[in-house]
Amino acid sequence: MPISSRMELLDRLIPIVQAAGEVVMQIYETDFSAQHKADSSPVTLADQRAEALIVPALRELLPGVPVVAEEAVAAGDIPDVCERFWLVDPLDGTKEFINRNGEFTVNIALIEEGVPVAGVVLAPALGQLFAGASECGAFLHGTDRRRPLACRAAPEDGLTVVASRSHGDADALAAFLNGRKLAHVRNAGSSLKLCLVASGEADLYPRLGRTMEWDIAAGHAVLAAAGGAVNTLDGLPLRYGKPGYENPHFVAIGL
Repeated sequence: MPISSRMELLDRLIPIVQAAGEVVMQIYETDFSAQHKADSSPVTLADQRAEALIVPALRELLPGVPVVAEEAVAAGDIPDVCERFWLVDPLDGTKEFINRNGEFTVNIALIEEGVPVAGVVLAPALGQLFAGASECGAFLHGTDRRRPLACRAAPEDGLTVVASRSHGDADALAAFLNGRKLAHVRNAGSSLKLCLVASGEADLYPRLGRTMEWDIAAGHAVLAAAGGAVNTLDGLPLRYGKPGYENPHFVAIGL
């Protein structure tokens, strides 16, 4: 069945993400173990099983659109992409998953001409699902309603800055923030940091460490739909489909 709008795309994408979240939580509730990939990052059965559910579902949803998924890429399965492709992180925040603090997410984003135009971020342990698309806005999806999300104007009493719970350089962050009026620095895991800016709970998320495109694309889509942006440190919009899918340092901002 053809998809006539990006809102319809989100409506059909949300059940896929929710099903993947159920798979993740099934593993979360067991005595699971973690292994390490070639880049030393951890991987669990939850990453693998969630991706195995998501990838065929996306291929059925939009036939012919390539799917770039984290675990497949790690295994050497890297599809050719053009102006339109999916980015999938079946379990973002694997360290948070292993530490059982709940701050992990399932992320799916659709990229068009280097821009994330639709994305869904599910934090299954927290019961939160964020979604957004260009021309549609962003929302927090509940069982009986959808609450619109919007970035806020920077408060006069100072910025709330969100930082990685498991990654990052404290000295580099302090140097970057030097001279800015701060009210609070909040730590969070996974792509939830982008969603905190999108929901108006934070104003700034500087990422001064290594990330991959699938880590942030869905959160970027939600943030952009809520009125925010993700820029490189040079002030240019962060784009997707880069060689190796590795991001430069970036800053996510609200209004």
